[in-house]
Amino acid sequence: MDTPWLDLDLHRLELRFAAARLMEPRAVEQLARSIERGGQIVPCIVVAEPAAEARECGERLVLIDGYRRVAALRRLGRDTARVECWRCGLAEGLLAVLARAQMRPFAAVEEALLLRELMAGLGLSQHEVARRCGRDVSWVSRRLQLISALPDAALEAMRAGRLSSWVASRVVAPLARANSEHADRLLQALAAAPLSTRDLRSWLAHYQEASRATRERLVDHPHLFVQARQESDDQQLSERLRDGPEGECESDLRRVNVIIARVRKRLPRICPLPAAVVDAVARVQDSFEALCNDIKRHAEHHPDRDPQQRARAQSAGSDPARDQPCAQAVA
Repeated sequence: MDTPWLDLDLHRLELRFAAARLMEPRAVEQLARSIERGGQIVPCIVVAEPAAEARECGERLVLIDGYRRVAALRRLGRDTARVECWRCGLAEGLLAVLARAQMRPFAAVEEALLLRELMAGLGLSQHEVARRCGRDVSWVSRRLQLISALPDAALEAMRAGRLSSWVASRVVAPLARANSEHADRLLQALAAAPLSTRDLRSWLAHYQEASRATRERLVDHPHLFVQARQESDDQQLSERLRDGPEGECESDLRRVNVIIARVRKRLPRICPLPAAVVDAVARVQDSFEALCNDIKRHAEHHPDRDPQQRARAQSAGSDPARDQPCAQAVA
């Protein structure tokens, strides 16, 4: 299947599967610097369609692997690319590329897009694709599920590097299955003001708990949610710095009080009480008594406490002096 490498003009390459590859501008830039320093080391893989083998040397060959290398070469202003021409069909070539994934790791979404090309464009079944690329049918099915709910806008944003595959599969895809309109509006908002993966993870968690009216605002202005959350975090940090550990203890105790009140409110609905709840209450009681003892001990030895008050606390439990009359005699 392999032939010797040759240098080929870039304009002769047919980038038929460009929509199935992720460009990732940062990766292309790093690859361009590497090629500029040491030249192109790994060749691109091209396949001539069966009907094109009898044509003259001016034929356009289909690029099946090396799209980032071509983008890097174009960024450097190069006119040629080092290629390896496989004498096989397109389907066989794509399957061979997928089978060599351990040599060149693909993103899961890239694998899914190539599988879709093999099935929708070249007419192969899931069983045939799995057998010929050395995988099982469940692997093919899982990959196809990654892009089954993704809008075309999300696929294009991924291919251009504006949207990570994690955000596409974990945020956009679930949202598109639940509400395709909201997914489209979110993509439009992200195109104007991109957000990080961390921010979008927090955004999705808030969206899941929000009311219908709040969701409408969240999909149109996700950056406002991130900004508000950042301001809230900054405010909480300022309060912690201002109040110190004393304020944190007081705040925690207030939360404990709220939790206890909430549990007491629920108790009438679960009578008779399960043994697990009774045991949990006993453990909480032990912890609370230990906390009270710690507070009492630390309060007695606190350096800011009134010395006279501390002396009275120490003498309150001591034995009476030998020359001190008993309370009854004084009375």
